Amino acid sequence: MKPHFAALGLALACAALTQPAAAQISKAPPDVRAKIAEMGAGLDGPLVKETIGLYVPLAKAAPPLEHVKVVTDLAYGADPKQKLDLYAPEGRHGMAVVVFIHGGGYVGGDKNGYGGAIYANVARYFARQGMLGVNANYRLAPAAPWPAGAEDVGKVVAWLKQNAAAYGGDPQRIFLFGHSAGATHVASYVFDAALRKGEPAGIAGAILASGEYMVAPGVPPNVRAYFGEDPSLYPARSPITHVGESKVPLLLATAEYDPVFLAVPTYALASAVCRRDGKCPRFVWLQGHNHISETASFDTGDEELGRAVVDFVQSVR
Repeated sequence: MKPHFAALGLALACAALTQPAAAQISKAPPDVRAKIAEMGAGLDGPLVKETIGLYVPLAKAAPPLEHVKVVTDLAYGADPKQKLDLYAPEGRHGMAVVVFIHGGGYVGGDKNGYGGAIYANVARYFARQGMLGVNANYRLAPAAPWPAGAEDVGKVVAWLKQNAAAYGGDPQRIFLFGHSAGATHVASYVFDAALRKGEPAGIAGAILASGEYMVAPGVPPNVRAYFGEDPSLYPARSPITHVGESKVPLLLATAEYDPVFLAVPTYALASAVCRRDGKCPRFVWLQGHNHISETASFDTGDEELGRAVVDFVQSVR
């Protein structure tokens, strides 16, 4: 399937139909909701800094994890970046495995960013739900350009296939959860069969939150650092181009205050999947959240996206 770069009108029409039925309203404290709304839609340094500043104290105030074994910096590859952390509820077996792949604009981000408060909060949340939470790093551009991120996602899956059971996880129920650039890497791995060398994705489902699924000329330097300087290669390197190559169950998510350049691709991907299947994928629109808060809010008492992911995982058998 070729990318529908010219069909964004239909994608946005799908959005108009999807939002009312699938809206999830932020349950953040009123002052936090007000500040998120005041910042509005966008994604720049001040917005990131202010949003993180709102959520770090909430994440740090989460109650201690009880009866959860935390194992950090397990190597799934030879590169120093190829490390993952496990949050394993003790005494459980056959748990669903939820793997979080963080964002960072392809050139940054860390599984234990902001003093360990943000991104680790996602895996902690799933451990509280009786699932094996996994928080993974991956190689970054420019040292590791396309398709390194997607390749590392595949390496994480391969490692978990071999090792998840030792920590109580079910290797047949691995779910990949990517946010922003992490969602792009997950989507590339899920959809592009060539990146998997024709092998099945080997996962039960994927959650894609506010990723970049169709790369076009004129992207900023950090995106070029990953996808390359030759725009003629962008269509083939765009996950949406390969939607017809995989039917892994999906949950798509975007936030009310996502920047347009990241919101539109999510609706376009939903549209492409609707066309592919003759029915549309699960879709969550997070009212009152911006690009950063949609995942920074995990394990803070604001469970809007978390509950949607848990329901999705439990529904896929």
